[in-house]
Amino acid sequence: MSEVTPVVEPLLKEDGTPYKIAVLIPTINNADELDIVLGRLGQQTYPHFEVVISDSKSKDHTKDVCEKHGATWIEDPSRNRADACNFALNQMDHDLVLFTDDDTVPPLEWVANLVRWFDNPEVGAVGGPNFAPDDDPFGAKCADVAFCTRFMTAGTRYGAQPKGELVPITHNPGVNCAHRMANLREVGFFEEGCIGAEDVVLDAKIQRAGHKLFIDPSNVMPHRRRRPFKPYMKQMRNYGYTRMVANKRWPEIAVWSHTAIGFFPWLTAATLLALLYGIVGGGFAAEHWFTLSGEWDLARFCAHIPAFFIGAYVAISWLGAAIGTSPHRSIGTVFFAPLFVFLAHWAYGQGVNKAWSEIRKTGGRAGEGAQIDDRIRTA
Repeated sequence: MSEVTPVVEPLLKEDGTPYKIAVLIPTINNADELDIVLGRLGQQTYPHFEVVISDSKSKDHTKDVCEKHGATWIEDPSRNRADACNFALNQMDHDLVLFTDDDTVPPLEWVANLVRWFDNPEVGAVGGPNFAPDDDPFGAKCADVAFCTRFMTAGTRYGAQPKGELVPITHNPGVNCAHRMANLREVGFFEEGCIGAEDVVLDAKIQRAGHKLFIDPSNVMPHRRRRPFKPYMKQMRNYGYTRMVANKRWPEIAVWSHTAIGFFPWLTAATLLALLYGIVGGGFAAEHWFTLSGEWDLARFCAHIPAFFIGAYVAISWLGAAIGTSPHRSIGTVFFAPLFVFLAHWAYGQGVNKAWSEIRKTGGRAGEGAQIDDRIRTA
């Protein structure tokens, strides 16, 4: 690929010297997608930065890809994303650190659009939304629409696009954010052994130290979504599990909506059993489905009330998808949104229940030290 002619001057500190900037990417066994990421970073309109790869002992050709693109390769002994980042950060002397993942497609203005905000001393960190790239398959785009639906995402930040150029926020996903190194050092970087929600915990620590976080809604990072159904479901279960473990260890990041989804599998099972009882018990009588007349016995209640809630769930999912923020909304992706929302709630709830069970046994240290992911993240 031909390189883009640099068009952005380096950002200068108060003493007139340029900020020393790095993009940090933790990775393991994902060389082919990492190749795409590094190729895009090599064409940035802001060329004044270093790319640092923290590689957790990959068995593929990751090191060769890094050498091909001139990235700094660090062999990391860690077993999770938080520790992999910390291992690299402890060896870095940069002023600003940008974070992304090894399965993104960085826009050519991505670095410039994040760095520009740090001429404002109030900006401690800044990030942006992330959506599925245009070349993702249909199923992944359905997942993206589900991630970005209104009402049903329990406060996730995947597609957060508030109005304004630079908007205060409490959390930016680690796939698209930048931090001042001084602030990272002040809070001791990521929490050691944090197997999930490590970016949420870090942002909580940054704010606790008195620094402000912002989002640039226009600086979108294309981030590949997991395909249905096994990878998608496994990712959602892991999200639920790791978030509950993190909530136990750091209660200040807990959000009631994340915990509430733990009851979703149980409510689903109860709803289906009630519906089955209503049908078997006679509540399925055709003449009673569309009228309020007649006797309302337990069987009829069990047939109609669950059906009403199922219909409402589907309708809210459709509405939330239609007015959500995903750029991949279409008749097809919106139509399938209720299915993907349901699968996300079901799997996330399974993960929450797994965490509850292990926390009762371990006192809140479930899974500590090993990355839990839908990919193989350990050597």
